[in-house]
Amino acid sequence: MREDSYISPLSERYASKEMQYIFSENKKFSTWRRLWIALAETEMELNLTGEDGKPVITQDMIDEMKSHVEDINYDVARAREKEVRHDVMSHVYAFGKQCPKAAGIIHLGATSCYVGDNTDVIIMRDALTLIRTKLINVIAELSDFAEKNKDLPTLAFTHFQPAQPTTVGKRATLWINEFMMDLEDLEYVLSTLKLLGSKGTTGTQASFKELFKGDDETIDKIDPLIAKKMGFKSCVPVSGQTYSRKTDTRVMNVLAGIAASCHKMSNDIRLLQHLKEVEEPFEKKQIGSSAMAYKRNPMRSERIASLSRYIMIDALNPAITSATQWFERTLDDSANKRLSIAEGFLAMDGVLDLCLNVVDGLVVYPKVIAKRLMSELPFMATENIMMDAVKMGGNRQEIHERIRELSMKAGANVKEKGMDNNLLDLIAKDDAFNLSKEDLEKTMDMSLYVGRAPRQVEVYLRDFVKPMLEENKEILGKKAEINV
Repeated sequence: MREDSYISPLSERYASKEMQYIFSENKKFSTWRRLWIALAETEMELNLTGEDGKPVITQDMIDEMKSHVEDINYDVARAREKEVRHDVMSHVYAFGKQCPKAAGIIHLGATSCYVGDNTDVIIMRDALTLIRTKLINVIAELSDFAEKNKDLPTLAFTHFQPAQPTTVGKRATLWINEFMMDLEDLEYVLSTLKLLGSKGTTGTQASFKELFKGDDETIDKIDPLIAKKMGFKSCVPVSGQTYSRKTDTRVMNVLAGIAASCHKMSNDIRLLQHLKEVEEPFEKKQIGSSAMAYKRNPMRSERIASLSRYIMIDALNPAITSATQWFERTLDDSANKRLSIAEGFLAMDGVLDLCLNVVDGLVVYPKVIAKRLMSELPFMATENIMMDAVKMGGNRQEIHERIRELSMKAGANVKEKGMDNNLLDLIAKDDAFNLSKEDLEKTMDMSLYVGRAPRQVEVYLRDFVKPMLEENKEILGKKAEINV
């Protein structure tokens, strides 16, 4: 570590080694070399010949290039870039120094965006694949949590005001459902990603018309062959010099959607931790506050929210870049793109690792949950109490009014006097109801008020979540290491 230089917190504190590698120099430049090999192989397979009728590219050239994909001579490339101020041509030169037989045919017919843009798409594909794996594992952990707690009644809130009860597991399915929506979006974008291919300086493939003497049928085979060699179904059908920057927008919008779901879940957990009902993992020697030693702050959930906001705002970068491209190509995308895409993915990777860690160690406090629910349940049970009172001979309208009056009195006792909710005691003492305290307490079974929440959890997990998890069982079981 260099203490006298800026180090990105994304690499130092948050993102995994896996994601950092995807955006590393080695990944980038080795992919450039694979693309140059794919292009050369394609040109050889399509029988590119010189004026003398002999093949321009031979198998020994290809073999030579393949033997130097990973051992990148960075010193040569960097020295060359200082001279020519062009990163692609510097690496063409460096690759050629290692491959003297192939030096003259590397990058033949291509423009810089052939390696730059195609590599960017490949990197985004690989990064989305890693994000997909982690997202599915978050869903799996949440599914276990929801199933375990599907029957545990808890006070539900609307407007963060007490509302009808739900269950802890049902609340977790709300988080899962948003992640499932994100997964659908991710899989659609991932399945429709296309390479740029080799389109030339303005997207017209003019260089290949020259190389292949105007043979359109042969030129039409170039992009499909490159796509297949690089593991894609196809290349974009038309383009300028670059692939449309809307591709970056689509990708980053997927990340922004996942970030929003993570943020929502983390906010709920933070609020529940304030209520002491649910708590994120807290390590034995972890310090919650430098001043208040007793504190157990939800710092991981707070970090999820913090990084998620960054990702959501970062998604504006490619949208604005896409909107401001001029005609077939401008270069005001490059500096922005290399920051916004990489850092968006590194941040998203860190957020999902945090989510995995938090969900895996969520602690539930049933007694606190029950106490809070019981403090509100008498109000929610009034409809059932009214029905019971009518059965005992009471007048429905009169009892309704009396319950309203007693509920207001009990509410005032709680708010103004700090008393426990004594609504049941007030009702038991009122002759209009003809109900004993024992009769009333029978209505306090919390499970009577959660509706179909347990059943909804079972059906949702069974019909929607578990089939997806079964299809992806080979990538389940991922755990996350949190640096700080």
